Amino acid sequence: MADTLQTVYRTEISEFPKYADGKVRDVYDLGDKLLVVATDRLSAFDVVLPNPIPQKGEVLTKMSVFWFDYLSDVVPNHFITANIDEYPHELQKHADTLKNRSMLVKKCKRIDFECIVRGYITGSMWKEYQKIKPKDSKKILHGFVLPDDLEESEKLPKPLFTPSTKAESGHDENISQEEMIESLGRDLVQKLEDVSIRLFEKASNYAESRGIIIADTKFEFGFDGDELTLIDEVLSPDSSRFWPKYKYAKGRSQESFDKQFIRDYLTKAGWNKKPPAPEIPDDIIEKTSQKYKEAYELLIE
Repeated sequence: MADTLQTVYRTEISEFPKYADGKVRDVYDLGDKLLVVATDRLSAFDVVLPNPIPQKGEVLTKMSVFWFDYLSDVVPNHFITANIDEYPHELQKHADTLKNRSMLVKKCKRIDFECIVRGYITGSMWKEYQKIKPKDSKKILHGFVLPDDLEESEKLPKPLFTPSTKAESGHDENISQEEMIESLGRDLVQKLEDVSIRLFEKASNYAESRGIIIADTKFEFGFDGDELTLIDEVLSPDSSRFWPKYKYAKGRSQESFDKQFIRDYLTKAGWNKKPPAPEIPDDIIEKTSQKYKEAYELLIE
């Protein structure tokens, strides 16, 4: 990935109304389509940091475009094009801003849950697991019976589907499948689980062949008419935990290519995880940018 000096923290495209203003993405309403722009903003602990991460938006977009194509035989997706020449003419004057960090997508009716798939026990799930006392030599978490002797970062017996709410601001909350079923119905939840795990397994097999373990990730879905459709971003360092395969060892936390690096820095710096977020030193910004670019280069280039 060629280096570029340009960073984009926020966009203002007056020709079209804003559809959504997310933590990372600016989304514009083009009628039957959306323009999704991945900025260089980064959020940690659900707070947007004040400093942009150079090329982060380019990495997120290029990785998603790759995965949309690679996984298209599993489920349809909302991607249309990332070629600026195919955008409406009103957007052509914004080409310098939009190049490599934007895409046109179908406007779908979003399902307001995140479909999380976990292949390894880490993060919040590891913390929850440690608190559970075995009952009759079993540990039950999110409705799944797990071995009572798992170690941190250990591979799970099979990938687990653990949904969460989709919060517009603040924290998403883990929920049980039964809670999701109450809202969406059993048939749809079963389909979401099946598709999410198939996506995860295909992507994980590919990533391991390139030296990366996908520990967990989240997918989002919507409906294009009556057709279940993969939307948002896919398998990026913002939505996934990527671990270098050659450094992996269970029983400890892992080095990663995702934003865990900057979370660790902020925790050690003593930030209380409430707005406003502190300024990030230049060396931490550069290391974070390099981790995003390295993940892209290992997976795709």
